[in-house]
Amino acid sequence: MQPRGTINEVEFDSTALGETLPLLVYLPASFSPLYKYSLLIVQDGKDYFQMGRLARFADELLDKREIGNIIIVGVHYKSVEDRRNKYHPNGKENQTYIRFLAHELVPWLDKEYPTTAMGKSRTLMGDSLAATVSLMAAIKYPNIFGQVILHSPYVDETVLEAVRGHRDPSLLDVYHVVGKEEDVVKISNNRDFLTPNRKLHDLFVEKGFHTFYDEFEGGHSWKYWQPDVKRALQKMLG
Repeated sequence: MQPRGTINEVEFDSTALGETLPLLVYLPASFSPLYKYSLLIVQDGKDYFQMGRLARFADELLDKREIGNIIIVGVHYKSVEDRRNKYHPNGKENQTYIRFLAHELVPWLDKEYPTTAMGKSRTLMGDSLAATVSLMAAIKYPNIFGQVILHSPYVDETVLEAVRGHRDPSLLDVYHVVGKEEDVVKISNNRDFLTPNRKLHDLFVEKGFHTFYDEFEGGHSWKYWQPDVKRALQKMLG
């Protein structure tokens, strides 16, 4: 029978955000403080654990030794409005949330857990707006976050401009997927996600980022992101 890791809910008091955030912390079945672990920090954390089957994929890949030692930390939102405020590039708490990730959450995780504590050993992951804020945090703090996994990010000119302005693409490895049917996303006022994501990919290539890119058959939903979570872990944590 496949060993299963543990998922614990931890409350984190953020001074920057002025609130308590519930975190979901996954520790592998073989966890020991004697070993060092990479960090995967996940926006839309509860969604990835519940709909993305994140822990199950991690259990399987760890058991098969297809990925290295990893601690997964899921950060979730309180409401749709709260999510937009924190994750959208124009959200009123967006910059504060990004600072929280880099200057509060990471130092605390490095203190509480036996982490490798290097940029390339820290990966941010998210879907849609959660992917957007993950990318923007990695662009702003490339020495802290060396890898990012993007499932169908929301991309606007603010995002493209941030990537254009990045001075050292060698610091960041990117995993980037979007659906071929995301040219009309109904949950986002029929917005076209596909064309801006293609522009983003072209920009990653032009700038010289180390990037994996794919367009899957499907749209903007967990039905299509869930099967891709396993490959994302294999590519970025293997």
